Amino acid sequence: MLAMFMAAVEATIVSTAMPVIVAEIGGFSKYSWIFSSYLLMNAVTVLIYGKLSDIFGRKPVLIFGVIFFLFGSLLCGLAQSMEMLIFYRFLQGFGAGAVMPIASTIVGDIYTKEERAKIQGYLSSVWGISAITGPILGGLLVEYVSWRFVFWINIPVGILAIIGLITFLHEQVDKKKVKIDYLGSLYLFLAISAIMFVLVEGGVGFPWTSLPILLLSGTFLFFMILFILHEKRVQAPMMPFSLWKERAILFANLTSFTTGIILIGISSFLPTYVQGVMGKSPMVAGFTLTTMSIGWPIASTLAGRLILKIGFRTTSTIGGFFLILGGFIFYHLSADDGPVMAMFGSFFVGVGMGLSTTSFIVLIQSTVQWSQRGIATATNMFMRTLGSTVGAALLGGILNSRLSNYLKLKGEDDESALNAAHSLLNPHDQSLLSSEMKTILKEGLNLALHNVYIGVLIFAVISFFLILFLPHDKKA
Repeated sequence: MLAMFMAAVEATIVSTAMPVIVAEIGGFSKYSWIFSSYLLMNAVTVLIYGKLSDIFGRKPVLIFGVIFFLFGSLLCGLAQSMEMLIFYRFLQGFGAGAVMPIASTIVGDIYTKEERAKIQGYLSSVWGISAITGPILGGLLVEYVSWRFVFWINIPVGILAIIGLITFLHEQVDKKKVKIDYLGSLYLFLAISAIMFVLVEGGVGFPWTSLPILLLSGTFLFFMILFILHEKRVQAPMMPFSLWKERAILFANLTSFTTGIILIGISSFLPTYVQGVMGKSPMVAGFTLTTMSIGWPIASTLAGRLILKIGFRTTSTIGGFFLILGGFIFYHLSADDGPVMAMFGSFFVGVGMGLSTTSFIVLIQSTVQWSQRGIATATNMFMRTLGSTVGAALLGGILNSRLSNYLKLKGEDDESALNAAHSLLNPHDQSLLSSEMKTILKEGLNLALHNVYIGVLIFAVISFFLILFLPHDKKA
């Protein structure tokens, strides 16, 4: 729970602080790379960590991940430029890949099938605690100390988590000599990196039909095909495709991918909307995210009871409905609505995530044996993280592209005006803008973020229909 708290606080604090970070070190056009770089390494390593935990046990793998996460956090706080911060987020993501899936797998190990649903719900209360403390702490640090402490605050929590794991987690593991699929990891890393660059820079840094975009698209297809072919013939695949033959696991994982896109669309860009378009403080922006993290654990706890009474499919379907409701609110969000409406939308998305994700984890862990529980849990986490990775790139690309096109229509110099958008996120820099430029940037950012939320609503609808394909006859 301490390790999960560290990761959960990281999510709420960094999202709250990002507008201020960008305002200080510049580079608004690289905004989405702060999230994409972290999520890329998280997505690629999560499967490796899951496989390693099935071989060597959960304890050493989780401790290693926490240590590397803290190392990346230390460096993030020392970053002097956007490029440095992006690189250090790569390192942070490398460690983060172990935290959430291994923590959830440990719960699957130490509790029975009947207890799992309830305990997974309790475990989600960590998100509620971080939801309250994260934005408040993040807002206070940003406004009164420095955004750098947003990353350094992880260090004492992580050290406590390591001490707790060493002291209290005891496990018996039959260690086997098994080959790790590093080549498969490399293929996946190259494929995801290529498609991320296409989605973020397409239509902004490079025209969609330009040679670099076409070459990178071809690179994505080439390495993705290599990855699939390699995984089918290797003895110990990073992602066992046999797991996907289970209909329940297949659609749970596909839905996790689409909900990952929704999650990053809210957590990454809502603070920007509240601060840049609505003109509110980082503290207020943080509270709009807080409601999502409050709705999530409440729904997760409720899901633990509902799964045993009405089954995981019905519980997940109710969650899908709330995702659509939240997406609908964001679709209609405007600067005149104020942050309260954003809080409602955020809360409903949190409820939808809590009901669906808890159902998926319990279902998957009940479907497989101990020897596959780590990789099965990690595969589901991978799909959600992959969704967030693609979502950060895709939605970030939409944001940059729409804002860039709007500024062109208004006759502003594309590159300089786009990077000047970060001035809206800092009261001092905003005062230096002319009233005309301020109006243009606010209108452009409003339009661009509206398009982002159209994407969020579309993926909410897709998630709902994917949930309907879950089988009727299995209960956790």
